[in-house]
Amino acid sequence: MYLLHYAPDNASLIVRLALEELGAPYQTRLVDRAAREQEGAAYRALNPAGLIPVLETADGPIFETGAILLWLSERHGALAPAPLDPARGAFLKWLFFTANTLHADLRQLFYPERYAPPGCEAGFHAIAGRRIARHFGLLDVVAAEAPDWLSPEAPSVLSCYLAGLMRWAALYPRGGTGWFRLDDTPALKTLAEAAEARPAARRCAEAEGLGPTPFSAPGYAEPPEGSAT
Repeated sequence: MYLLHYAPDNASLIVRLALEELGAPYQTRLVDRAAREQEGAAYRALNPAGLIPVLETADGPIFETGAILLWLSERHGALAPAPLDPARGAFLKWLFFTANTLHADLRQLFYPERYAPPGCEAGFHAIAGRRIARHFGLLDVVAAEAPDWLSPEAPSVLSCYLAGLMRWAALYPRGGTGWFRLDDTPALKTLAEAAEARPAARRCAEAEGLGPTPFSAPGYAEPPEGSAT
């Protein structure tokens, strides 16, 4: 039994989606972002960086979304090419690109005040938006080739990851989302539509109040706890 420390519509959603696709038993524990619980001593004992999510396992707590996804795929032997599969290298490079480049740049776009000098947020936002649009474009080319590990026909931990990031790119920052149009990346749009049609995604959407089209035409979570991380 895993324990997922989560906040609604945060990066923990990606891990929840993978757990649901795996059919793995898990429980959840809310991290109260309004009270900055993620910055407290108890949570930092699990994740010293104070970020969501953390997945508690029999082997100890794991943090960093990409690391959790890779660990789950290896532990359960699913949702990713096996270590000796010839496709493993291609899968890993795009998983790490998504975690280390796309997700990291999205954080800068969502929270420019943490990265840009005062008064420079608007220019920073424009530059970051163009850069992230290129990231999505690269991934769209990969998705168009429909490898087994990034195909609408079957989920993977990478497709789970991208579903969440596409959702937040369409929603955040509030009032400043014109840089992203899912129609510009048709292969990723097909991936998002396929992901949200699956029972696992419907269960996640119900649990976190995400509505019927959480990835292809998202709306803000109800109740609106948390924000993109």
